[in-house]
Amino acid sequence: MSASVQTPAPTPEATRKPEPAEQMMQLCAGYMASACIQVAAKLKIADVLAHGPKPVRELASASGAHEDRLYRVLRVLASLGVFTETAPRTFAVTPVGETLRSDIPNSFRNMALWISSPFHFRTYAEILHSVKTGEITCDHVYGKPVFEFLPENPEISELFNNAMTTMSEMVTPALLEAYDFAGINTLMDVAGGHGALLRAILNKHPKMKGVLIDLDHVIKGAAKVPENQAIAHRCEFLSADFFAELPSAADAIIMKHIIHDWDDDKAAIILKNCRKALAGKPNARILLVESVLPAGNEPHLGKFIDLEMFVFPGGRERTEDEFRRLFALAGLRLNRVVPMKSPLWLVEAVPA
Repeated sequence: MSASVQTPAPTPEATRKPEPAEQMMQLCAGYMASACIQVAAKLKIADVLAHGPKPVRELASASGAHEDRLYRVLRVLASLGVFTETAPRTFAVTPVGETLRSDIPNSFRNMALWISSPFHFRTYAEILHSVKTGEITCDHVYGKPVFEFLPENPEISELFNNAMTTMSEMVTPALLEAYDFAGINTLMDVAGGHGALLRAILNKHPKMKGVLIDLDHVIKGAAKVPENQAIAHRCEFLSADFFAELPSAADAIIMKHIIHDWDDDKAAIILKNCRKALAGKPNARILLVESVLPAGNEPHLGKFIDLEMFVFPGGRERTEDEFRRLFALAGLRLNRVVPMKSPLWLVEAVPA
């Protein structure tokens, strides 16, 4: 009979609860973790580790990094569960770290690069200004609204666009699973970018027609996307300003992560224009794919996205009751909230 192997009992240090000051230190150091994630994502460390553990010497050589500095960054990330140190100065990637790989479906790398970017760091460094004044942080730091700043800074704009594509890839399958689009003949995606969401819906519903709406320079790019050309026979690509007027070309409208960019007054203008565009259409409905914040202390990603809104465009995330009040301002009625297996849910409104 083989001898039994006993696992050493956890040390008191490993099992004790952190002191309140220790917990606060962990929270205060959160930006350091973000900075380390930026390094790992930028250098594609998870890609290099895709086929097994490697010594930091090889990781530094493959990524063009300083060996000792890289080791110390990876040691921090290993303590956070992104990597694991399998032997002295040798690392492997964990399931969490795998999300930073650039060569896998549904990679989170582009979102990580955006959230942990120096652009974010510089902006959030001035968040106190917004808390004291109510002003938009980005406007204060960069001297102009974010949607004017991005076109003038192509590298940051590309980070943003890539991150939004990642969000779409997370949300779209959940939306297609959760919501029944039956009864919609023509669906208009307002501010739909290059059409990834609308294209996915049309591909699942081959009898449905689509209309993609965005600003002129965006629509010109969308029309050139090869995947969109395959559905061009049943999808129009139109430019419009949703603060001015929307075409009456559909019997339902969808907007993903758009209304949260705006405060209630501006959001109500957009929603009023949506209602006008649907006037007289039977079974008219407006579908918002947004965070729906829970009340109280419940953790929710939307509470962090809400900070993004007042730091960058000046908008906000909303609770179900806040959506209800917003719709009332626009002559609409909250019909239902559809939970989804994603950070965003579907909020359905109909004419009041």
